[in-house]
Amino acid sequence: MIKTFFSSLRIILYLFILVLVYVFYLSRDLPSLERLETFDPAMLSTLYDRNGEVIGEFYIQKRVFVDIEDMPNHLKQAVISSEDKRFYSHWGVDLQSFFRAVVVNVSSMSFRQGFSTLSQQLARNLYKEVGFRDSITRKLKEMITAIQIERTYTKEEILEMYLNTVHFGHGTYGAESAAKRFFNKTASELTIGESAMLVGLLPSPANYSPLRNLNKAIGRRSIVLKLMYNQDYINYQEYMEHNSIIPDNIFYEIPKGKAPYFAEHVRRILEKQDEQLGIDIYQDGLKIYTTLDYRLQKIAEESVMQTLKKNQDEFNKQLFADKDKFSRLGYLSIFPADSVKMMLNGQMELYEELRKDLLVQCSFIALDTKTGEILAMIGGRSDYLDEFNRSTQALRQPGSVFKPYIYTAAIDNNYPVTTQLLNQPVALYRNNAKGEREKWSPNNYDYSTGGLTTLREGLQRSLNLISVRMVQELVPPRQVKDIAKRMQITTPIRAVDSIALGTSEVKPIEIVASYATFANKGIYSSPIAITRIEDKYGRIIKEYSIDQKEVLSPETAYMVTNLLQSVIDRGTGGSIRWRHKFRHPAGGKTGTTQNTSDAWFVGFTPNITAGVWYGLDQYSTSLGKGQYGGVAALPAWATFMKKAHQELNIPKDNFEIPSGVVEVEIDADTKQLPTNRTKNLEKEYFLKSNAPQ
Repeated sequence: MIKTFFSSLRIILYLFILVLVYVFYLSRDLPSLERLETFDPAMLSTLYDRNGEVIGEFYIQKRVFVDIEDMPNHLKQAVISSEDKRFYSHWGVDLQSFFRAVVVNVSSMSFRQGFSTLSQQLARNLYKEVGFRDSITRKLKEMITAIQIERTYTKEEILEMYLNTVHFGHGTYGAESAAKRFFNKTASELTIGESAMLVGLLPSPANYSPLRNLNKAIGRRSIVLKLMYNQDYINYQEYMEHNSIIPDNIFYEIPKGKAPYFAEHVRRILEKQDEQLGIDIYQDGLKIYTTLDYRLQKIAEESVMQTLKKNQDEFNKQLFADKDKFSRLGYLSIFPADSVKMMLNGQMELYEELRKDLLVQCSFIALDTKTGEILAMIGGRSDYLDEFNRSTQALRQPGSVFKPYIYTAAIDNNYPVTTQLLNQPVALYRNNAKGEREKWSPNNYDYSTGGLTTLREGLQRSLNLISVRMVQELVPPRQVKDIAKRMQITTPIRAVDSIALGTSEVKPIEIVASYATFANKGIYSSPIAITRIEDKYGRIIKEYSIDQKEVLSPETAYMVTNLLQSVIDRGTGGSIRWRHKFRHPAGGKTGTTQNTSDAWFVGFTPNITAGVWYGLDQYSTSLGKGQYGGVAALPAWATFMKKAHQELNIPKDNFEIPSGVVEVEIDADTKQLPTNRTKNLEKEYFLKSNAPQ
C-alpha cells in the first residue's frame, strides 16, 4: 500500500515537473514583461482641416483609443456580464470555468466549451505569439500571458485595453470605432441597448452584425441584456425597455472621407516622408493637421458637381444625336444602346470599360493666394471615386489658359500693353502626329479677324491670332518656355510656335499655383497641404512652413494681373459679373483646347486663387460643340468664388499697385499721349520704363 502511494506520488511529481518544463518552454516565445508594460496597439491616424474638423482617416485596423472614464458604465457592465462575470475576482484564469470546460470537453472529446477570461482574450488580441487556432497549446499560452497581464495591470486598465482592442467586425477595432461604424456616434453616447448589441457581436462579429442580419443582432442583444439583469447591472424596467426597442439608427452606409482626393494627396506626401520622420501613418495614431477648409470644400463640391451634371447632360445630348459616335464610344456592338443611355442618365452605374470615353470628369483646386495653402481640392467625380487625382496627376493641354505666360514674357521685355499687332491669319509650320512637317493656319475661336489690336484687347478677347503673332514678332517660344519654367511649371513645355495656343500639357495644381503668383506681387508659393503632425500624445513631430520665392517683379506681376482683370470685367469672362454677380476685384482666364477636349477657367482675387477643368479621361473625346471654357468651366468657378468669399466674409480688397507702375491718360485711338486733336480719352497702366512721353 505504502509502495503504491509513493509510486503514485512519484508519477504525479514527474507529471508536475513535465508540466512546469512545458510551461517554461511555451513561455520562452511569449511576450516579455517589457512588452507587456508597453501597451501600444495599432491606431488609426486622423486628418483634420484647418478648423479642427475630421476629414479623413488612415488605418489598417480601424481603432480609436479612448480612456475608460469616457466609456459608459453600462458598456463595461455588458462586457463583464457577457464575457467574464467573475472578472474582478479571478487572477487571469477563472478556475471554476476552467474545470467546467475540462469536464465538458473531455466527456465530448471535442472543444465544445471555452473558458477564456477577458485577460485571456486580451492576450490573444494583443500578441500574435499566443495564436488563434483552437488547441491545448494555445489555451496554455493564453493562460500564461493572461496571468502576466494581471500581474502587470490593474483590472480597470485591463478592461480599458480590452475595450480598445477587441474586434467588432467590418474592420473596426475597439468600442469607439464600433460605435461610430454602427450607430454614427461616440462610445460615450451609446444607450444600454446599443452597448448590449455591440457586446453581443463579440463571439462572432460576421454572423451577428446588424448590417447583415438585424434579427440575429437583436437576439444577441436580448441575451446580453438578460445577463446584465440577472447580475443586477440593470433593473427590470431597463431590461424590458431596451429589449423591446427595434433599432432604427443603424448606420448602413460605409463612411467616406469628407475630401477623399485631398486625403489621398496627403497620404502620398506622407508615404514619401515616413522613413525620414520615423512614422507609420497607418498604425501610429497620428494627428495630421491640414490646410483644407472643409467649409470651402463643401462649396467646391456643390459648385463643381452642379456644373458637371450640366456638362454631362450636354455631352449626352450631342452623343445620342450622333449615331456613329455613340455606337463607337458606347461599344454598342457589345452593350445594348438603351442600357448605355440609362447609365449615362444616372439610372444605372456606368460600366468601368466605358467611363474613360463617356464620363465627363473634373478637377478643382483652390489656394490661399498669399500662402499657397490648399483650401479645397477635387480630383474627379464624387459619384465615381477612383485613385487618379486629376488635380495633381493629370496632364492636360491648357489652351488659352496658357496665354498669360506669353503676355508675361512680353511685359518682362518692356513691351507696353498698348503695343499693337495685326489681327490677321498667319501661316505656320508644325509637326503632325506622324512627325511630318505640315502647314498650319490657326484661327480665332470665333473665326473673326480685324486690324491693329492692342495686347490688352488680344488677351481680353482671347484672340489666338494675336498670341501667335506675339511669339513670332515680340517674344520667341524659348522665352515663353523660360517664363513658364520660372513660374514653376515643371511639365515639359515645347518651345514651338504652337506654344501660343497652349498645346503643351500641364498639371492643374501647377497652373493654379502659378496664377497665384500674379496676384501675389510676383511671389510664388508652393502648394502646401499639411501644417503639422502630432503623435498620439499630442507631441509635435513636424511643422510645415510656407515655401515662397520671387519669380516675377511686382511690376510685371501687377501688369498681367490688370490684364486678367479686364478679361473678367470686359472680356470672355464677363458673365462672372453680369450673370453670376461676383463683384470682388478678380482676374482670370478661360481656356479651351482643340476639338473642345478641355474646358478651363483659372482666376484669382487677392485672397483666393482657384482653377477648374472639365474634360474626358480619353483626350481625343470632345466635351461637345460649343463647350468652351466660358460655358463649361466658368460657372463652377464663379459660383465657388462668390459663395467662398461670402462664407469667409472676405472684404473687397483691390490689388495693390506697385511704385513702378503708373496710370496714364492716353488717346483712345492712337494709344499715345493726347493732343489737341484727341477726341476720346482712356486710362491705361504702364511700367514707368515704357510709359508714353
